[in-house]
Amino acid sequence: MSEEKIVCLFDVDGTLTKPRQKIEPQMEQFLLETAKREKFDIGIVSGSDIAKVKEQLGDDVISKYKYVFAENGLIAYVDEKQLPSESILTVLGDDAHQELTNFCLKYISELTLPFKRGTFIELRTGMVNVSPVGRNCTTAERDQFAEYDKEHHIREKFVQALKKEFPDLGLTFAIGGQISIDVFPNGWDKTYCLRHIDECDKIHFFGDRCYEGGNDYQIYQSDLTVGHRVNDPADTIDEIKVLLEVRKEMRNRDGALQCR
Repeated sequence: MSEEKIVCLFDVDGTLTKPRQKIEPQMEQFLLETAKREKFDIGIVSGSDIAKVKEQLGDDVISKYKYVFAENGLIAYVDEKQLPSESILTVLGDDAHQELTNFCLKYISELTLPFKRGTFIELRTGMVNVSPVGRNCTTAERDQFAEYDKEHHIREKFVQALKKEFPDLGLTFAIGGQISIDVFPNGWDKTYCLRHIDECDKIHFFGDRCYEGGNDYQIYQSDLTVGHRVNDPADTIDEIKVLLEVRKEMRNRDGALQCR
């Protein structure tokens, strides 16, 4: 019996790294050495743009991993080759984009938070990223806002307001990372990247925001993947080890059956 061909897809923030931090050398070494030894392909799928992915996983990220998907896969690299992409503006149009931007800016202007730091809206290729606190905040401020958000549900309420204001634009509003909301056309969630993956027997996805409303939810729930919900990079390593143990048991079982 031939070896099962699998692909392991990993979210970045909260899965391979701490939010917006660089990957730890031990984590990267474990990932690369395990994939080589166990003969499976690695894919990275992030809601962030490719520049931020490189900041966290290294400038050579495209050469290290078979699949690198930024912006949920709208920016895609397979075997170091960039694939054609689409733009949210071609779907949304400038008028609707401006309505969305105006609404978000007005909504944010009426929020009272512990602080605000600027860059509240970021237009990317496949999405609009909205941050009520601002993407310019420091790591310590990110953590502070994340705790504040857990208590006061700032982003959850923001998402509900967006859904109420724009019910007919065909948009998904998903909470992402510690400080932001991802806005993208329906179907442009992380499952978008799956169309770029070569034929394989199974795709395993590892992510931390797998709850409904989180930006890992759709791909975690997809019939095309086996979902693994994790809490942090250490938990990701543990989940990989569990997966490898299951594969080992299956190989041993299959080997025993063939010997009968």
